Amino acid sequence: MKRRLNINESVALAFVVLFVVLGLFAPWIAPYDPDAVDLLYRNSPPSRAHWLGTDVLGRDMLSRLIYGARVSLLVGFISVLWSLLFGVPLGLLAGYRGGRFDLVSMRAMDILLSMPRIVLAIFAVTVLGPGLINMTIAIGIWNIPVFARLVRGDALAIREKDFITSAHAVGVSPLRVMFVHILPNCLNSIVITATLLISTAILVEAGLSFLGLGLPPGTPSWGAMINEGRNHIWTEPRLSIIPGIAITLLVLSFNILGDSLRDRLDPRKSSVRGKL
Repeated sequence: MKRRLNINESVALAFVVLFVVLGLFAPWIAPYDPDAVDLLYRNSPPSRAHWLGTDVLGRDMLSRLIYGARVSLLVGFISVLWSLLFGVPLGLLAGYRGGRFDLVSMRAMDILLSMPRIVLAIFAVTVLGPGLINMTIAIGIWNIPVFARLVRGDALAIREKDFITSAHAVGVSPLRVMFVHILPNCLNSIVITATLLISTAILVEAGLSFLGLGLPPGTPSWGAMINEGRNHIWTEPRLSIIPGIAITLLVLSFNILGDSLRDRLDPRKSSVRGKL
């Protein structure tokens, strides 16, 4: 029997869907141009014209928050996609082949994992330069070892199964064994980890934008909005609090959904729950 969503999972899913819709349809939902400056209405409080007020340059906070959702979700999804494209094949090949390739590739992944992630991301952004694509590459680099080691571990276990031995016996090619027989059995772990890493990528993007190392100045980004409002934290705390709440809600929602997927897709947890 399929387990229904509990209240926490339902609320988390609703928030994720809400932010995705806001990001996809930002040009039609946002009431104003997020970059439109109106110095006559600087730091205006929430009103009927500006529901969340305006910032230090008179830009509509709600519009910038909506466009910021698009930036955060793009960075989250694309950076994880970069990691999947490189980490999954590497882990699959290392787990299937073993030997020297496995030893060398996994030691390289260990080196990447040993580096502080935010420092590695800052270094990559500094080398590549600002921009959305460069930021996704920078964040995606330090997620590659996560997927590589995850898939390698699953592949090591799956390659010893009887159906893999049977595939070898009938002359199935190694590529077909890896991508048709082993990879589908790793998908549950990949989906769970990808969901959790999206939230991490969103946090890193916000941190880089807060430090001024992410997107070009003026780009609507929640981290940049927090940075712009920190000098007015005592007089206009909403400038930093509102984007901070948005980051918290989106990251928490992805984490709850990731935990929910783990409970539903991880057979070991399902079997343990069934015995209790």
